[in-house]
Amino acid sequence: MQKLIKANLYRSESINVSGKLVERYNKCLVKLGFTKTKLTSFSIDGVGWSPEIAKEKGVSFYLNNGEANTYAIIITPRQKGLPVYNPFNSFDRELMKMVFKKHEKTINDITRDSAVCIEFDQKIDVFYESLDVLRYKDITIKFHLIDNLFEAKEEQLQLIELFNADNNFINEDIHKKLISSAKKYGDLRERNLSIEEITFTTDSFYTKAFGGVFLLRDLVTPVLVFQNEVTYKEAIKDTTYDVLMYHISHKEMIEKLISYNVLELDLEEETTQKRYKRIQKFMFSSYLKETSHSIKDILEEGILFKSYLNKIDILSRKKIMGLELFLEKKKVSKNINPKDFIDEEMYVSLHKPHSSLLPNHQDLIWSLLVNIAPKDVLFIYWYDKEQFYKLFKNLEDSTQDWVIETICNNF
Repeated sequence: MQKLIKANLYRSESINVSGKLVERYNKCLVKLGFTKTKLTSFSIDGVGWSPEIAKEKGVSFYLNNGEANTYAIIITPRQKGLPVYNPFNSFDRELMKMVFKKHEKTINDITRDSAVCIEFDQKIDVFYESLDVLRYKDITIKFHLIDNLFEAKEEQLQLIELFNADNNFINEDIHKKLISSAKKYGDLRERNLSIEEITFTTDSFYTKAFGGVFLLRDLVTPVLVFQNEVTYKEAIKDTTYDVLMYHISHKEMIEKLISYNVLELDLEEETTQKRYKRIQKFMFSSYLKETSHSIKDILEEGILFKSYLNKIDILSRKKIMGLELFLEKKKVSKNINPKDFIDEEMYVSLHKPHSSLLPNHQDLIWSLLVNIAPKDVLFIYWYDKEQFYKLFKNLEDSTQDWVIETICNNF
């Protein structure tokens, strides 16, 4: 990962936490029902998730109370606009944008000396079966302060009111209570500590619950796509809901999504796009073994690309050049099937979200596509960073260099 860190491609926008902020963070963990971290410094993202604490606890989603209950922690206003590096739900980023858009000023005030615990309440305490994700609709965003700061303010105001009543200004007991509260919490009289709940309405989304589920709503019939085969086999036994269900490996799903105007494909247009070249080169790299040149040079230099393309076996060559072969054959016969010439994973990866979809829905479909056929390294990095990091670790050294350069230059 050192290469990615050096290239600012590995969680580069995280915030480092140390000192007093660690104490506040731990208070949030305890308030949410979790155990404190023993770390004295760590990094956090937009929702307050820390990869170091996840490693320490041995639980990736340590800010969850079960798969149905997710939380966030804000200990500094600098979290505004930060990426969510390991989202449990695809809408987590949108939730945080809404939080700061609605309550930025109040959050800035509170986090001067306190912290905010955020509860994303979708009115489901526990998941019992995978089709419970269909019940995701309105999410109420609730806010909780550490140190019972809101209650402390109310107590201060009551003490001040009592102090000003009659002759209580000479009451030493009230004096002591006011001084004690001021020392512990500061002067809370003018502090804005009230954060109204926010309602967020979901539409189509992805959740990592049940091994990963894509829910595509607002179609002729809603579609569920499961990443976990065991979960899928259990789900299809349920006939309660009128939904279409697929495992992510099902080939027929692509045609169904095309018919629903979720996906589209123009093979001739794709040959002119950078994306096709990225996919082709990445696939080619997997066939290059014991080369005299670095794989990075082979992928980038046209002469070397052709030279090594002619060195691999004919079946592998057809997989790499299948699209060009199909387009040549199509000039002679209009009735040929592209699937007879184009490698299946390449064929799937050349699809794209339908142009009629909203931007957030296009992002969701890109995420689905890079999970079905993870062949475009740039889009995997953009839409599924955790998958990208796992993929990157297993790449040959110079292939890693090519991937980094491709991402940095948006090739």
